[in-house]
Amino acid sequence: MDTIEQLRWRYATKKFDKNKKLSKLKIDTLKEAFNLTAMSFGLQPISMVVVSNNKLKESLVPYAYNQKQVSDASHLLVICIQSDVNEEDVNKHFDNVKMIRNTPETILEPYRKNLIKTIQKMSVEERKIWSINQAYIALGNLMTVCAFEEIDSCPMEGFISEKYDEILNLRGMGLKSVLLLPVGYRAEDDMFASFKKVRKSLDKTIIELN
Repeated sequence: MDTIEQLRWRYATKKFDKNKKLSKLKIDTLKEAFNLTAMSFGLQPISMVVVSNNKLKESLVPYAYNQKQVSDASHLLVICIQSDVNEEDVNKHFDNVKMIRNTPETILEPYRKNLIKTIQKMSVEERKIWSINQAYIALGNLMTVCAFEEIDSCPMEGFISEKYDEILNLRGMGLKSVLLLPVGYRAEDDMFASFKKVRKSLDKTIIELN
């Protein structure tokens, strides 16, 4: 598989074939890819809600400014951040490191204390912005994996987060929606599939220092 060709194959799908569904294997791959996304400090202040129910997807369309990708896609991935990140989250992370890697607490303790101090020094807004940045990293990773798996996708920022939080009961889970990624298969008559990519030339975006 040619990496660049797959990335050229990918585009922001405007029209999905509502009759084509992703297999469980494909969805499981996206779940694992999300979970394996590189995260700052190794913390994972994000979660992903996978919506497959057609009626539920349809109910969300008005709050994505009537963008039909939300309902027509096979699945809607909703990337969320935690309401806040605190000392407990840091401790859970390092406890997990200790369990999985069998790392002695004597080695982990200074890193644990330092990260707790770092988190505590940040304001609630700073922690929110940091968490949102992690969500974008996950979105980029998912889109790349979609390209390799030949899954069509459409990254979306344009939606009313508060309504998604309400309908999906995200507040009750301590989460806030920040990004959407409908995934599935492009419709045969989506004219955007044949459009050439519009990008700056490499010499305008790449700076080489020799």
